[in-house]
Amino acid sequence: MSTTSTLTGTVLRPDDPGYDAERGGFQAARTHRPDLVVVASSPADVRAAVNHARDHGLDLAVQSTGHGLATPLDGGLLVSTRRMCTVTVDPTTRRARVEAGATWGDVVAAAAPHGLAPLSGSSPGVGVVGYLLGGGFGLLGRTFGFAADRIGRVEGVTTSGEVVELDHLPKDGTVITAVETELVELSEVWGGSLALELTPVVLDGWAAWSADLPEEVTTGISLVPFPDDPAMPPPFRGRHIAMITVAATADVDGLVGPLRELAPVLHERLGWLPVAESHTIHHDPTEPEPYAGDGRLLRTLDGDGLRAIPALTGPAAPVPSVVEVRRLGGAYTRGRTVPAAFREAGYLLRAITILDGPDEPAARALHRELFRPFAADDLGRAWTFAYGLTAPN
Repeated sequence: MSTTSTLTGTVLRPDDPGYDAERGGFQAARTHRPDLVVVASSPADVRAAVNHARDHGLDLAVQSTGHGLATPLDGGLLVSTRRMCTVTVDPTTRRARVEAGATWGDVVAAAAPHGLAPLSGSSPGVGVVGYLLGGGFGLLGRTFGFAADRIGRVEGVTTSGEVVELDHLPKDGTVITAVETELVELSEVWGGSLALELTPVVLDGWAAWSADLPEEVTTGISLVPFPDDPAMPPPFRGRHIAMITVAATADVDGLVGPLRELAPVLHERLGWLPVAESHTIHHDPTEPEPYAGDGRLLRTLDGDGLRAIPALTGPAAPVPSVVEVRRLGGAYTRGRTVPAAFREAGYLLRAITILDGPDEPAARALHRELFRPFAADDLGRAWTFAYGLTAPN
């Protein structure tokens, strides 16, 4: 291995303590296997790592939380930015400067005391930079649009080692070290979840109900298979559940009323929540898991295709999987930064398969079968907005 004398920050090799912790991330099915890990604590550390990788012909990757890991690095140099997690909020300008390793939970915690909130997603553990580079489908996206459109300044290091400040997301190999993002005045969110027995009536009913919602409401429906396990809550054990989520900027309890008539309600938790607790609406997993995931942007939602999903993914299916449909539209249609397909999509269809039983080829085959009925309205994968080295989430 070439000398590492040009590197700053903590440098780890495969046999060093802490190497596995730094290269690991939320996506446990794929893990980087670099020859070197640079644990960066400053833009100077990132710049030194970029220069070293270029000068020695090493492949380079960047990671903080690892939610967005698609292609693992085999050899080369990995920059871990998770120590770069400072968040500074300016309540006067309603902006936050966020370092590359920060998560949305960090930003929410810093903004909430000022009555402000970022356009974060459903999980507080996701890295800010990678999320923004994916467009940013937020918890209240139909109301406020894409988070990527709220970016002010971007700080980074180019592949030539130049430190730059930009007023837009880069579309080249720039490694982002910090972003400035606009916040919104928001201290509470009305929302939560409604769990119903999964039936065709529920699927059709949610699709019809969500078609003409006002922009202040963002919603999704998750088809969740629960195993027949005594550890599961009795109302859910061994059943296929429709988990409807709602997030709104106003009390829409009356609007939600028709959903309660679709099937017996197994669980309900709806009402006002502090922004700092808004992540409880979706209850996304917080611990690393091995999984296969895919998503499609759809212009419209094929009813037959939607009704075919439960038989393919339920508790008794060969490859049980969680499938989520999120209603887009609203303010999303006015996006400026994102590709046209993001603005034109009416729905986001996602499939997640935990790989503790089925292998990944079986999960991928299932996902293709799930998406096939929606091909006529398929606008493409939901994650194509990210650009190579610029997605350290």
